[in-house]
Amino acid sequence: MCMTTINATEAGADLYNYINAALDEPVRITSERGTVVMLSEEEWENILETLYITGVPGLVEEIKENRKLPESEFIRWNGSGL
Repeated sequence: MCMTTINATEAGADLYNYINAALDEPVRITSERGTVVMLSEEEWENILETLYITGVPGLVEEIKENRKLPESEFIRWNGSGL
């Protein structure tokens, strides 16, 4: 993943533009105390969802196996959780 890297002084001086940039790709901001990454809320939620899914024992393997099924055997999720 390509990331723009700036220092905290640059980020503060042009925060609005870096926020807009982070909506398209993460922005790495460095400081004397450490480094942070600014990214869109959507990207953050995608990361959390991926962490959750990969943390459920056996779920990734089950998804991989189910992808091998013909579409006629897919079980459509109706949102009820059943």
